[in-house]
Amino acid sequence: VCLFFMAANVLEEDSMEQDIESPVTIHQPKLPKQAREDLPKNINKECAKRKIQRYVRKDGKCNVHHGNVRETYRYLTDIFTTLVDLKWRFNLLIFVMVYTVTWLFFGMIWWLIAYMRGDMDHIGDSTWTPCVSNLNGFVSAFLFSIETETTIGYGYRVITDKCPEGIILLLVQSVLGSIVNAFMVGCMFVKISQPKKRAETLVFSTNAVISMRDGKLCLMFRVGDLRNSHIVEASIRAKLIKSKQTKEGEFIPLNQTDINVGYYTGDDRLFLVSPLIISHEINQQSPFWEISKAQLPKEELEIVVILEGMVEATG
Repeated sequence: VCLFFMAANVLEEDSMEQDIESPVTIHQPKLPKQAREDLPKNINKECAKRKIQRYVRKDGKCNVHHGNVRETYRYLTDIFTTLVDLKWRFNLLIFVMVYTVTWLFFGMIWWLIAYMRGDMDHIGDSTWTPCVSNLNGFVSAFLFSIETETTIGYGYRVITDKCPEGIILLLVQSVLGSIVNAFMVGCMFVKISQPKKRAETLVFSTNAVISMRDGKLCLMFRVGDLRNSHIVEASIRAKLIKSKQTKEGEFIPLNQTDINVGYYTGDDRLFLVSPLIISHEINQQSPFWEISKAQLPKEELEIVVILEGMVEATG
């Protein structure tokens, strides 16, 4: 589950003012340099005109297109994951096509066996023992193939003991039918149980704020779960997506930098029963340390927040 905060949405609390009626003087906390710089008035107009293309969209899908992939055969080596990643319309189409093709394929073989043995020439002959009783054409062979693979067994068309090639084909179709059922049903179950819809009830705050907390400048946002079923072993982490140029002059367009949201203190492991405020302290180890208040809205950066966990109801 991802949430992204644009730099233009960053707010800051107003400075504390001295109470005229109170004799006690309230001292303004000492702010870092980044927070003391004045924000230009024309920043909002500049940010409104500029459109920044997201690295990850609001619905959690990565806005990245993998082009110029020459080794497409690698997708077929992991066919199960490839089928799960397909859209529902293609997945259902493949589901129907796989069963239809296997039924037609084995139906054709049953018809060929009956044709080569001469069963079609002895239809209605009580003295002739066919390979499959009451099989008089391709349609009946196709129906017998469906009955065999799905183990329906209506009892009208049955295989006889005078056909060894039919017995071998029956064993092969039964085994392959079980494999096809296990593969396709497993693929559909995994696709249905994907937690994409569960993420709709995980809510992040619209804006991230930069404010003083316990005398420290912090980047904060809130996350909450709308469902009563808890997320087990929930953990949160954040990434800063920003272009970077190294000291050697190398330009990295989408550099990812970790944002510490409590990894060393254990605050990144959440007990998400009520809405929680996630805080990142802007210190010398923070990637925001060198960015001032006036410079922050001009930066082309994106913060990706990832919430991971296991759904209690479905595992």
